Amino acid sequence: MIKIVETRDYNDMSRKAANVISAQVILKPDSVLGLATGSTPVGCYQTLVHWCEKGDLDFSKVRTVNLDEYQGLEKWHDQSYYYFMRENLFKYVNINLDNTNIPDGSNPDAEAECARYHELIESMGGIDLQLLGIGNNGHIGFNEPADVFADKTHKVELAESTIDANARFFKDRDEVPRFAYTMGIGEIMSAKKILIIASGKAKAPIIREMIKGPVTPKVPASILRFHPDVTLIADVDALSLLNKE
Repeated sequence: MIKIVETRDYNDMSRKAANVISAQVILKPDSVLGLATGSTPVGCYQTLVHWCEKGDLDFSKVRTVNLDEYQGLEKWHDQSYYYFMRENLFKYVNINLDNTNIPDGSNPDAEAECARYHELIESMGGIDLQLLGIGNNGHIGFNEPADVFADKTHKVELAESTIDANARFFKDRDEVPRFAYTMGIGEIMSAKKILIIASGKAKAPIIREMIKGPVTPKVPASILRFHPDVTLIADVDALSLLNKE
């Protein structure tokens, strides 16, 4: 069962998502937060930064694990997710950088890196709250449409639609990495709570498919309907096709 919270617009969605994350941190200061990248969570992160700067939030004991990272990018590449997290959240809040974790995209040994990351998540006792976005093809993390749900952290070949969507962040489409390391569906589903956010009419078809369509690895996000504690915070545009039914 997915609880749906409708918001007026992107800014309203960002504030409400930040409220959920801040409540988690306030109630459990040493929370393990699963974090996401991409354009959708930026407003949420900006709100958290603002509250931290005001002294309303304390990240000093928080530990984090990010969903994914491009394979082949050094962490200081301006399109790496390490760089994204630093520039959008970590360098502006009082988090211990030693407690932040992102797959190492510069490690060419996929098997070793994926095993390391899975063991890391296990060693932290799992994730208290996992933040997710959703791709236009239904991917969560970089778990692309597939024949089966991947369980653990793994290397994935990015779908052409994902490459197209991410090309705007690179100088040229050919620069977009073709592979990534991503947390598996099993690891995501093991989180105690899941928060998924979506904004804009472009997300409306996949939101409807996630909520109303069959549960299938062809729509990876559909598996979230089997999780006991999932909240979808989305604006009116993203929910527009659901609201017509």
